[in-house]
Amino acid sequence: MDTRKNAKQNWEDSYEKTTERDAEFSTMSGIPIKPLYTEEDVEGNSEEKLGYPGEYPYTRGVYPNMYRGRLWTIRQFAGFGDAEDTNKRFKYLIDHGQNGLSVAFDMPTLMGLDSDSPLSLGEVGTEGVAIDSLEDMERLFDGIPMDEITTSMTINAPAMVLLAMYVVAAEKQGISPDKLGGTNQNDILKEYIAQKEWLFPPKPSMRVFKDMLVYSTEHMPRWNTVSISGYHIREAGSTAAQELAFTLSDGFAYVEAGVEAGLDVDDFAPRFSFFFNSHIDFFEEIAKFRAARRIWATVMKEKYGAKSAKSLLMRFHTQTAGVSLTAQEPYNNVARTAFEALAAVLGGTQSLHTNSFDEALALPTEEAVRIAVRTQQIAALETGATNTIDPLGGSYFVESLTDEIERQAYEYFDQIDELGGVIPAIEEGFQMREIAEASARYQRELEEGRRHMVNVNIYEAQEEQDVETHRVDPAVSQGQIERVEELKKSRDNEKVEKALEELKEVCRTNENTMYPIIECVKAYATVGEISFAMQEVFGSYRETPVI
Repeated sequence: MDTRKNAKQNWEDSYEKTTERDAEFSTMSGIPIKPLYTEEDVEGNSEEKLGYPGEYPYTRGVYPNMYRGRLWTIRQFAGFGDAEDTNKRFKYLIDHGQNGLSVAFDMPTLMGLDSDSPLSLGEVGTEGVAIDSLEDMERLFDGIPMDEITTSMTINAPAMVLLAMYVVAAEKQGISPDKLGGTNQNDILKEYIAQKEWLFPPKPSMRVFKDMLVYSTEHMPRWNTVSISGYHIREAGSTAAQELAFTLSDGFAYVEAGVEAGLDVDDFAPRFSFFFNSHIDFFEEIAKFRAARRIWATVMKEKYGAKSAKSLLMRFHTQTAGVSLTAQEPYNNVARTAFEALAAVLGGTQSLHTNSFDEALALPTEEAVRIAVRTQQIAALETGATNTIDPLGGSYFVESLTDEIERQAYEYFDQIDELGGVIPAIEEGFQMREIAEASARYQRELEEGRRHMVNVNIYEAQEEQDVETHRVDPAVSQGQIERVEELKKSRDNEKVEKALEELKEVCRTNENTMYPIIECVKAYATVGEISFAMQEVFGSYRETPVI
C-alpha cells in the first residue's frame, strides 16, 4: 500500500511541474474533470452498483449477452412530402439494411393541424411527412406488411389520433392490433418542457395519455405506448444530468398515471421505452446512459414496487445530436455523428438513429442517409465495439462520472418533488429555467473561446463546401392540400359530424377517448378535426414565460 501511495505522490509531484494546455477541462455539462482517476474516485460497493449485464441494477446493460446476441436496431428517422414520397424512402431504407421504421411528421401534423389550414402555409411536407387522414396512413404503409416490421412514430400532441390511424390502417391490411409492434413517442410532458407542441393543458393531456395507455395495455401487447424522450430536452440546451433527470421524472409521472388508471405497474411498465440524445462529449454520454438504467431500475423497484424484472429494464432508442451538426464544412458532421453513435453503442442502446451530415442545411439526401446507415454498420461490424459487453465498465473515470451524473439527477428529483411534482414544476417553469440557464452558460463558453467547436469558433471554414441538398417540390405540398380538400368533399360528412360529437361527449366524461377516436378515423375525420373537437372540451394552454 505504501508503494502505491508513493507512486501516486511521485506522479502528482511530476504532474505539478508540467504545463497544462489552455483548455476547459470539464464535460460540456460543466462537470470538472481531474487529470487522472483511480479507485479512490469510485464510491461505494462497485459490485452492488454494477452487477452483471441483464441483472439488477442493469448498469452494465439490460440483456445478459447484449450485442453478442443481437445488434441494436438501425432505425433511421424519415419523412418528407406526402405519404407516397415517404413510402418510397421507407422501402429504400429497408433495401439498404434498416430493420425498423421511424416516422417523421411535418409541423402541421405535429401541431394537430390539417394541410389545408391557413396556419399550415409553407410547412406542408417540408420537415416531415404530411398525414391528414386514414387515407394518408394507408398510402404511407402501402406494400409494407405492418405486422413484420416495427414502427416508431414521433408524434406527441395528436398521438392518440395517429395511433388510431395506424390501428385502422393495419386492420385494412387484415392485421389485428395485437400483432402490431412499435412505439408512439407520446411524451406530452416533454412538450411543455422543451419542444412546445401541445393541444391541451397538462392535466387533460395526461387524461388522454392514460386512455391510450389503458387501450394499448388491453389490446396491443407488442406496442410501446410511450417513448419517454430526453432527446428534445438536450436539443433545447440542457446538461446531461438535466436530460436524465427531467426525462426520468416524466417517466415516473407516467407510471403514476398508469397506477391511477387502475393498472398494475407490471402490466404496463415493461412497454415503456426511452429516447435519449447522444451528444459530442463522448464519455459523459456513456456515463449518462449507464446512470439512466441504474436509476430507473432502482426507483421502479424501491418506490413503485415493480416485481417483474421487465419493469426494471430501461430499453432506449438513441439519436445523435442534431445541435452538434454545423452548416460550415458539413462533411465534418460524418465524424461527429460517428463518435456520437459509438458513445451510444458503448452506453448500451437498443436502437439508434445516426443523423445525416447535411441536416444542418436541409432534409437529408438519399446519399447522406446511406452514409448514416453505413456509419452504424461499420460501428457494429468493423470496430470491435460489439465483441464484449460494457467494455468501459470498471473504468475509474467512467464509473466516477456515472456516479456524479446519477447524484445530480437525484438532486433534481428532490427539487421537483418539493414543487409538488412534474406538472406543478412545469406550470412554474422550473425545468425550462434550468435548461435556459444551462444553454446560456454553454453559449457564453463558446463565445469566450473557453470551449471549442470546430468550424464555428476554431479552425473556421475558409470556403463553402458544395453540398447537394434535398428539397421538397412545392407541387407535392399543393397536391396534399388538394387531396385533403377533396377528401372532405367526398366522404360521408354526416357520419364524420356524428363521430366528432360522440367524441366530444366522451371527453366530457371519464370514459376512454380512444374508442370514439378510432370511430372518427374510420369515418375519415382528419387530424385537425379530431384535435379541435377535443380542444373544444379540454381548452388550450399558454405557458408561464421563462425570463
